[in-house]
Amino acid sequence: MASLSNSLQLKHGLTSWCPGSSSLTRRLPSSSIRFRSFVVAASSFSNDNREFVIVGGGNAAGYAARTFVEHGMADGKLCIVSKEAYAPYERPALTKGYLFPLDKKPARLPGFHTCVGSGGERQTPEWYKEKGIEMIYEDPVTGIDTEKQTLTTISGKLLKYGSLIIATGCTASRFPDKIGGNLPGVHYIRDVADANSLISSLEKAQKVVIVGGGYIGMEVAAAAVAWKLDTSIIFPENQLLQRLFTPSLAQRYEELYKEYGVKFLKGASIKNLEAGSDGRVAAVKLGDGSTVEADMVVIGIGAKPAVSPFEVVGLNNTVGGIQVDGLFRTSVPGIFAVGDVAAFPLKMYDRVARVEHVDHARRSAQHCVKSLLSAQTHTYDYLPYFYSRVFEYEGSPRKVWWQFFGDNVGETVEIGNFDPKIATFWIDSGKLNGVILESGNAEEFKLLPELARNQPSIDKAKLEKASSVEEALEIAKASLQVVQKA
Repeated sequence: MASLSNSLQLKHGLTSWCPGSSSLTRRLPSSSIRFRSFVVAASSFSNDNREFVIVGGGNAAGYAARTFVEHGMADGKLCIVSKEAYAPYERPALTKGYLFPLDKKPARLPGFHTCVGSGGERQTPEWYKEKGIEMIYEDPVTGIDTEKQTLTTISGKLLKYGSLIIATGCTASRFPDKIGGNLPGVHYIRDVADANSLISSLEKAQKVVIVGGGYIGMEVAAAAVAWKLDTSIIFPENQLLQRLFTPSLAQRYEELYKEYGVKFLKGASIKNLEAGSDGRVAAVKLGDGSTVEADMVVIGIGAKPAVSPFEVVGLNNTVGGIQVDGLFRTSVPGIFAVGDVAAFPLKMYDRVARVEHVDHARRSAQHCVKSLLSAQTHTYDYLPYFYSRVFEYEGSPRKVWWQFFGDNVGETVEIGNFDPKIATFWIDSGKLNGVILESGNAEEFKLLPELARNQPSIDKAKLEKASSVEEALEIAKASLQVVQKA
């Protein structure tokens, strides 16, 4: 499951914040600080006095755990506290393969435990036991005392930490209860329990309404097609995935979804969700007074960083989340934040951002732990990357997979006719700033991050004359080679 954060400064309506370097330096601990030790009675605490504690059980926690293991600092030293009942898993699967009907070979745990998403070892609950990592499940943290370096969980456990990594991710934005946001048959999706509930409704439904035209909306709609349901997507914008797609590209995807029978209500506001005689959701009432019947409704209107109860360590009020430096240190020595919840310096674009994506969750966790445990002092240098895959189930006439790297700022050049592939290039001040490619091959996708990272000067007029995506990528590749030779 992937999403564009409202904090990543992309062209379409996203914001960023750039603090003065002197003020950020004053707030954060010096680079010489690694972690703090403590000596207390082990019997006083529920985590047996572990030196390192990770709060959160998502992708970031799983990749952080692997990095602790790689440095020989996990066995008997690391504790992970999660609100979920499962060991960390690859969350993107929840809105993709997990939602497939049973005859389409859906994804299921333990198949997609972290770190299989990046080709690593599958970290099942047994893996954590074997590595000597203490796992505390279904017991979210409710309080922190930074002076005593202790955490309190909802069950009343008292946990001690020497170094703390906050990896709490995001929570789904919800409709208020007063307009039906909590009716039976209304779904949000952030974890396996949400996905299981959603599948239960998909098995019985005939008409599904999806609210939101972003990642969640597009991916859940594609899954609903596999269930052969009457599917509608409602959103207030005038196009799909407005933060990233150009209007032209969005129109291509809309046409594809329409071929699968998906209906669109664009530019629509929702007044409330209406219940039927059985108390379950039965319709969506729009702002213009019209209604759309629904057996189930899926809300995909974004997410909010899960900062509670960690506000005390310092928030970024512009992009949201917990403010950190390039080593993921917060303003409180010994406390770090990674993944979706971290507001970090986006080095290559000289701004602070918060990125909700699995790639950043993985990389930020690894960078943080390496900095904590070793002499690594170079700052995180992230290249924004987003992707989606839809209609991948067996029997689908066309599987769709796109990737985007860079920043969608500047003028655009679109090449290709979407069948079989299409690419959009963003050019700013003569330099290639970002690129999205649909239906590329492995070699073509491998080229994209090199282009976005190096930002080569490119001849826009020459690019516009390209007769195919392949030719356009060759032009871009030639521009890249000029930069690499310089």
